Amino acid sequence: MRAAGVPEVTDTDFETEVLAAELPVLVEFTADWCGPCRQLAPVLSAIAAEQAGRIKVVQIDVDRNPVSQSRYGVLSMPTLMFFKGGEPVRQSVGARPKRLLLQEIDEVLARV
Repeated sequence: MRAAGVPEVTDTDFETEVLAAELPVLVEFTADWCGPCRQLAPVLSAIAAEQAGRIKVVQIDVDRNPVSQSRYGVLSMPTLMFFKGGEPVRQSVGARPKRLLLQEIDEVLARV
């Protein structure tokens, strides 16, 4: 389920869009069949809009992009992975309330 206003990345452009991004990136590993991913979509849309300029939010469909899924050992959807400076710095599995996700973003951004 696509979250409105959240770009989709692919195996092809993952390095450019995520690893080489200037801002920290929150990546949702998702799939069309994933119920919790549908629950998370409006939360990600809101966070992408509210945190623009502070953090980049993207989605990647694991069924169409197995290389990235395998590279980062993603086994469950949704998996949320924060990347900073091209490296994964935090990972969580499952839908999260907006309040908790904002707290996790603050913690990631506070890291030097």
